[in-house]
Amino acid sequence: MTSLASDTPAPDTLAPGTLAPGDAGTPPAARHLIDGTWTGEPTTERRNPARPAELAALSPSGTVEDADAAVTAAARAQPAWAALPAPSRGAVLLRAASLLDIRSLDIASDLVREEGKTFAEATGEVKRAADVLRFFGSLGWAPSGDVLPSATPGTTITTRREPLGVFALITPWNFPLAIPAWKAAPALVSGNAVVLKPAELTPLSATHLARALHDAGVPAGVFNVVHGKGRVVGEALARDERIAGLSFTGSTAVGLHLKGILDARRARVQLEMGGKNAVLVLDDADPGAAAAVVAAGAFGLTGQACTATSRVYVTPGVRDAFVEALVLEARAYTPGDGLDGARMGAVVSEAQLAQDAAAVRGAVERGATLLAGTHDVDASQGLLFPPAVLTQMSPDDPAATDEIFGPVVAVLDVPDYEAGLAAVNSSRYGLTAGICTDSLALATDFAARAQAGVVKINRPTSGLDLNVPFGGVKDSSTNTFREQGRAAVEFYTWGKTVYLGV
Repeated sequence: MTSLASDTPAPDTLAPGTLAPGDAGTPPAARHLIDGTWTGEPTTERRNPARPAELAALSPSGTVEDADAAVTAAARAQPAWAALPAPSRGAVLLRAASLLDIRSLDIASDLVREEGKTFAEATGEVKRAADVLRFFGSLGWAPSGDVLPSATPGTTITTRREPLGVFALITPWNFPLAIPAWKAAPALVSGNAVVLKPAELTPLSATHLARALHDAGVPAGVFNVVHGKGRVVGEALARDERIAGLSFTGSTAVGLHLKGILDARRARVQLEMGGKNAVLVLDDADPGAAAAVVAAGAFGLTGQACTATSRVYVTPGVRDAFVEALVLEARAYTPGDGLDGARMGAVVSEAQLAQDAAAVRGAVERGATLLAGTHDVDASQGLLFPPAVLTQMSPDDPAATDEIFGPVVAVLDVPDYEAGLAAVNSSRYGLTAGICTDSLALATDFAARAQAGVVKINRPTSGLDLNVPFGGVKDSSTNTFREQGRAAVEFYTWGKTVYLGV
């Protein structure tokens, strides 16, 4: 490993046992990183969603014993890591960010092959992960407390944040590099050690992040990765009493199950879960511009984002023009292989493809009108699902209420702004919400009254700047600690107030 005092990135060498893409036709292999050692036999296959015949990656299937070894290593390494000056911890993250920059094209290619997104989306995600590491690395030099006045003479009060210890991170497949980065970076710069359990479908992305941190000088045991099934590795991490807290992004059902385990022993837990994000389009909006906003939120990233637009409420004056423009937008998002310049990538798995098709088929069988897309797909030619636009359905139709996690959008009619706002707020979820309008008064009112953690005005519901807090309300989140931005550090630390008498 490189010296912690060095500002020079480590040589761009592959982790032991990791194969470069294309070596003798062998796919890259991910491995566990436990106590600074790459380990685990990569026997689990991952196919390219756009080319099902192509083996995209291999990874090990972790055990309870692997999880235990990782937590043991993290608990042993954390005190020395926390004792380092914060600028030294931040410097490691800054070097890791530079390594991601250097390796960006190779990482993006692996990301496309194992997850299915477009190359532009993949390169953007690598940049996002590097920028996240850079942002939190710079916080190593930032003030971490306050000096406050005291009513007692000769007394100074200060506050400080202390690391909690070892954190488990359980991350999803849709942003398999960026989400582990934005969870791990605030944990590490704050002096904690980490055990990451990445999604089974996207093992290479986590390996690339681990390589960057390892090569940048993170001490053995401070950052660990254990691949495997959630019900095995994830469950073991949640139940391990040495885990001070767990941050999870995924389905609401799994998140609430994990929360019950952590709550039982009063450990800290952070959940970011489902979404059924809505956009309200008003009569004063430009229909073409509104359609472009909705399409970007609904069909970008193949609709596989918790912040994706999946329901739209439209007032009568703009309804027909908006729907016509949205159908044209949908037809322009042709799915294909992300490495061949497709505008929209493949669906991540056969199970997700079946879920997308079943959602559309069920809506049509219940009487909805399908204006774009189809529910008949041939998975043998790639997991490609064209964007679907559904209209003429009941507001309580499952396609309008349940998370699908695909490029499917339901368009529903509302008579006016107040009815539209009520419809937006009717969901059990509350992650993001949007409005398309030229009225500053209505935009301001919507921002105040929409029941969502993030509100977008004339912008797609998906996408967020890395320096701002992110999280939802209702069944989208625990609605306690936020991710990203400086606010993210609060989850990984506890506050202390110090009185100093002189």
